[in-house]
Amino acid sequence: MPSNAPFSKMNGVGNEIIVADMRGRADRISAAAAIALNADAATRFDQIMAIHDPRTPGTDYFIDILNSDGSGAQACGNGTRCVVQALATETGSTLFTFETVAGILKAEDHADGLISVDLGAPRFGWQEIPLAEEVSDTRAIDLRIGPDDAPVLQSPSVVSMGNPHAIFWVDNDVWSYELDRFGPLLENHPIFPERANITIAQVTARDAMVIRTWERGAGLTKACGSAACAAAVAGARTGRTDRAVTLTAPGGELRVEWREDDHVVLTGPAEWEFSGFFDPATGAFLREQQGAA
Repeated sequence: MPSNAPFSKMNGVGNEIIVADMRGRADRISAAAAIALNADAATRFDQIMAIHDPRTPGTDYFIDILNSDGSGAQACGNGTRCVVQALATETGSTLFTFETVAGILKAEDHADGLISVDLGAPRFGWQEIPLAEEVSDTRAIDLRIGPDDAPVLQSPSVVSMGNPHAIFWVDNDVWSYELDRFGPLLENHPIFPERANITIAQVTARDAMVIRTWERGAGLTKACGSAACAAAVAGARTGRTDRAVTLTAPGGELRVEWREDDHVVLTGPAEWEFSGFFDPATGAFLREQQGAA
């Protein structure tokens, strides 16, 4: 029977993350284990970032990502920063190359404590996001919540940052919308065959916006790194913002730059909370030096 695996409970501006060390193991974290870990208040999370041995030459590690409902995720910028902090503390390295389902990501641990992750190029084609039907212009698609003559939310920009995102632009306070009510409906709308992350965004300056996100497979979150990237890219693409933006999420600030080489770089902090060991099959865990959970 495989032994328990080490983990650290961390967060990236409030985005709750479990970094699991699965190196040297052939097993993977089960959906049942993810659901069990999320059910405990101590280990409740938005994403699990499971570090596996590299699969591809030129990469340092393969990162398997799970949502709190046990489903798989392709990308998680905040979680990747947590992985970088954990590995940088362990190895002393500051530069990393990760492989994920979404592709190859590069990341850097800066001397000031902030961490940058290059999430690659955004994708705008309806088949790349993906959408269930052809849309000629993904800067604003025909999707709304509420009555046709007075929609509460409408015409989101859609983009893939390795995972699908819809950004609804609003003029007033993002907290005035019932995202906990609308989020599940929009995440599972038939237009999104792989479901979608749903963000409400208010632009406050050419280089600033406020966002709230309903995260696919996780629900309301204090921050979502790939959603911040998607909102920044969509803001620039629709002429609302410049290509470098500070985004204020409920958990704190993130900086996103859509570089001239088309790559999107997310910068922000990561924070360690506690460590322990867990069973990747069941989710049973022990908090380090504090006995059984």
